[in-house]
Amino acid sequence: MSAESFVLYPGKLTYTEIRSFFFSSSAQVELAPEAEEVLRIAALSVERIVARGEPVYGVNTGFGKLAKTRIPDDKLKDLQRNLVLSHAAGIGAPMSEAVVRLILLLKANGLARGFSGVRKEVVTLLLAMLNRGVVPVIPEKGSVGASGDLAPLAHMSAVVIGEGHAFYKEEKLTGAEALRAAGLAPIELGPKEGLALLNGTQASTALALSGLFQAERVFHAALVAGGLTLDAARGTDAPFDPRLHALRGQKGQIETAAVYRSLLAESSIRDSHREGDERVQDPYCLRCQPQVMGACLDTLRNAAGTLITEANAVSDNPIHFADTDEMISGGNFHAEPVAIAADTIAIAVSEIGAISERRLAMLMDAQMSGLPPFLVKDSGLNSGFMIAQVTAAALASENKTLAHPASVDSLPTSANQEDHVSMATFAARRLGDIVDNVCTIIAIECLAAVQGLDFLAPLLTSAPLVVAKDTVREHISFFAQDRLFTPDIEAMRALIAQNTMVARVKELVPLPECSVV
Repeated sequence: MSAESFVLYPGKLTYTEIRSFFFSSSAQVELAPEAEEVLRIAALSVERIVARGEPVYGVNTGFGKLAKTRIPDDKLKDLQRNLVLSHAAGIGAPMSEAVVRLILLLKANGLARGFSGVRKEVVTLLLAMLNRGVVPVIPEKGSVGASGDLAPLAHMSAVVIGEGHAFYKEEKLTGAEALRAAGLAPIELGPKEGLALLNGTQASTALALSGLFQAERVFHAALVAGGLTLDAARGTDAPFDPRLHALRGQKGQIETAAVYRSLLAESSIRDSHREGDERVQDPYCLRCQPQVMGACLDTLRNAAGTLITEANAVSDNPIHFADTDEMISGGNFHAEPVAIAADTIAIAVSEIGAISERRLAMLMDAQMSGLPPFLVKDSGLNSGFMIAQVTAAALASENKTLAHPASVDSLPTSANQEDHVSMATFAARRLGDIVDNVCTIIAIECLAAVQGLDFLAPLLTSAPLVVAKDTVREHISFFAQDRLFTPDIEAMRALIAQNTMVARVKELVPLPECSVV
């Protein structure tokens, strides 16, 4: 898949493809030609089902608790339009453009498999909106993750019928205006099409994938930060001996231990204290990095497998089988897999931040690190990194609340017809806050570790960590005396979020991906 264009083969998106698409604001998507025939056959089957006159949920009946209400044939198009308008009840700030683009892609991907009973025109309009920069305004709050992400997907679908609002070239327009500006026209929904657009897990899945992709960058930065801190504290690389980790057998632990060995190889700082060091063992925050970070890696990969499966799923209701002209009601819209995956990502990322904050705190303590108190000359006159560590502690503590599982909660909706829901959309949405907090924690740790390494000059760390240190120093100067700290933190956050530091390190040391393995 190139960053500029790719062909969508329904149900076959990979982790790498979706991640590349997510980080590209200009990728163009073309539907595979064979999918068009699948959609044509499905649409003809829906026509035959409607002609039989039998009650089919959401095609000629009401929705939710109103499923027993029969809708006359001459009102079927009104039914689909009304569904979209009534369900567009979300509130809050708009979801990011990257997330909305991903929702459009995932919705097109699911519908194009041919089990939702929609016409080709519906899928091609979704992709045309994506390709021409029409970004529906989707409020971030208002979904319980069953029956699918109804409110978010209704706001997306409102633009499809020329209602609602969308951003076009950074200007907020009505849905009709945005489509017209992009050279597109709204469509009138046929039987089942409104329900197919609204029912599904694409919003929660897109939010969870967004959190996962950004968590991967934070994970990589944390590996580098951990290496920098260990050398700044003149720790030992003995706990990374491959024999230790082979005995335990945990895959992520084995891989991350290998990363730390590579990051620290041939460090003159490490060589300087191999003999005569009175310390027997480093604190857990240094010694147990492979065990903690390896467990986080395994957890992120587990979640990635679930989310990629869901990204390719048919998750609406009822499911349409064109070969037998059947529509079978089920519960594929229930986003429990996404909710639990998002919960585990939240826990893993929070732990990445928790151990990072402990490494940072260790560097502040002169008795533990052997460095100047709070990593500054003339401490007392200067407070140095004292309050930056407090900021990191505040964020690490905040994550303890944010990481509380959302999937164990449920509130009945639709007059108890929909009596158990997943809360997947919130579970996924709060990942953005957690990852942002951890990005800041690691940014502060990187600044502190590089400061510590500067105090050890003329001794040099390893080649990969010198690259990391030099990247930081290109943008942020040595903290010689107290100054405003927030600009330094923000600059370091940008180096992590934009992958600048890690990309340079990865040229020397491969870092494990959080993708499906």
